[in-house]
Order: sequence, then C-alpha cells, then structure tokens
Amino acid sequence: MKKVLRGIVPPLVTPLLNNNTLDIEGLERLIEHVIAGGVHGIFILGTTGEAQSLSFGLRCEMIRQTATILKKRLPLLVGISDTSLVDSISLADLASECGADAVVSAPPYYYATGQAELAEFYEQLIPQLKLPIYLYNMPTHTKVSFAPSTIRRIAENPNVIGFKDSSAGGGYFQSIMHEMRDRPDFSIFVGPEEMMAEVVLMGAHGGVNGGANMFPRLYVDLYNAAVAKDVDKVRELHAKVMQISSSIYTVGSYGSSYLKGVKAGLSVLGICNDFLAAPFNKFDDEHKAKIRTAIEALEL
Repeated sequence: MKKVLRGIVPPLVTPLLNNNTLDIEGLERLIEHVIAGGVHGIFILGTTGEAQSLSFGLRCEMIRQTATILKKRLPLLVGISDTSLVDSISLADLASECGADAVVSAPPYYYATGQAELAEFYEQLIPQLKLPIYLYNMPTHTKVSFAPSTIRRIAENPNVIGFKDSSAGGGYFQSIMHEMRDRPDFSIFVGPEEMMAEVVLMGAHGGVNGGANMFPRLYVDLYNAAVAKDVDKVRELHAKVMQISSSIYTVGSYGSSYLKGVKAGLSVLGICNDFLAAPFNKFDDEHKAKIRTAIEALEL
C-alpha cells in the first residue's frame, strides 16, 4: 500500500452455489457492481464473506478468482483470520502471489487470549507475512477485544497499517482514534454502517460496510458527504442506511439474519446467488419477499 487507504471498502460476500462451490459468474457481477458504485477497495474473506464457514481450499479459490476478476483496479484486502498460525500464513502467502495489497486478521478464536498473548501472537505472525496487515476487532465472535495499548504495541511494526473495528462501541472506537492520533499513516475503519458517517466526521478513514455490497453508491455518497462535513446531506443519506439496517438486517429472528439479508438482497437485485454455507440456510420465499419489499421501499 503506497498511501493510506480511505473510503468505502465493502466486505464482499462469498457467492456460493453449494457448500464448496463458488458462484463465479455471480462473483464477477458483484465485483463489477461495487466498482461501478465507486468503492475505494475490496475486502474478501471477512465476517460478511463467511470465511470461517468455508473450507481452506474454497478460501484459496476465492482469493484467486477475486484477484483475476479485479485485475488490480482497486486495492484488494484478504482476510487471513484462523485458529491456526500456519494456515493464516499460507493464506497470506497466496494473497501475495495473487497480487493482493494487504491482509486482514482478527484474533484467533475459541480459547480467549489475554492482551499479552494477543500481542505475542501478532509478533509471531507479522514477520512471516509478505504483505502489510490490518488488525480486525470482532469481539462478539472472537471473545477478545484489542486494548488500545495492544494496538499501539503491535503497530510498532511498520507493516501494521490499519485497524477495522466491528465492536459497535462508540467510546471504544474513539479511544482507538485517540491512542493512534500521532499516526497519520495508520488507517482506522469502522464496520457497523450505522455509525460510519459519525466516525468519518470525527476523522476516521472510512467504512467496511456490508450494505455496500447491495448499494455501493449510497455508502460512497454518504462517506463523501461526511468528509465534506455536509451535515444536511449526511442526515439525508444516513436515514437511508438506517432504513436498510432496520428493514433488511432484521428479517428473521437469528444472529444470521444480517448475512441472510445481504445475500437475499443481492439475489433480489440479480447480482449473485443467495446460498449460505452451513450451518446457515438462505431465506425461504416468505422472508425473501420481505427483503424485496424492503428494497423497493428504499427507492434507490
């Protein structure tokens, strides 16, 4: 990465035909869709990409196919989060071979690590990587959150170039921005789109927002309005983002409703298949009809 990344970087869904087959045509349509929407980069194999439900081989294919379709038109960030240090390094090596620009890593999950153990894990991992790395905070799934001082310690290595926070904690996010305030070379992104405009107004670098899979131009326009401090425009566009959050991500009654909603939305829009990897299932016709109604009501 030759400059600090800013803007909207969609956490791309992984279009699937079944549990171990990519929907390659759908992936190509999705990539072209978000590029046409003006996004600033692409992030694959994150939470929205169902990385932890995919086989190692399928994750490798997703890296290869995405890089082939993208052809370096935008920065490509690749998730390498895994419980295995060796597998994380193998994914990172493949990402480098395929021309990716950086990797992204959430803490190893299952046994919760202490802060010292977390720092030591990254101090083992990072010297073995051929690409720069973004740290990824996802405490609801990993059971551990990066303390601000831990980020500072890990980021002493110049190959640590940014941080993505999906905790949805406003106070925590501001503490990270304060901790890293003297590092203009360090990108800080937010995951939850409901707070993207707010944190960009406060100086954050952008959003890694799932809704940008469906409506990339909306999120890019909201980001640009926040950068320009056009508060009236921010209010107008943020209302649309909240409408997406409250009408598409809340269909169904499980923790997987967000994933199902995004993939069903992409299917309704004719972009890619809505198959979800096990243990989840796609929405049935009744729920999918609710997604269709929600999309029509957005008038986008």
